[in-house]
Amino acid sequence: MTENSTKTRDQAESAFSKTQTQFMARSRTISEIDAVTLERDAKTLRLRELRLEREANAVPVTSKPTKRK
Repeated sequence: MTENSTKTRDQAESAFSKTQTQFMARSRTISEIDAVTLERDAKTLRLRELRLEREANAVPVTSKPTKRK
């Protein structure tokens, strides 16, 4: 009886270990994705601010009147 109990316990521990490993891998992947997303959002914000500043300081381009013949 104890041999059967030991096998069952070993199988349960193995299944739990596998599930736990998958969960930890998923958590790590999500953390990496979140970090990349935060970096991308910060860069986008910085570039948007630079573009808006450049546009605000830009000299408006006036077109030369065309001569009609």
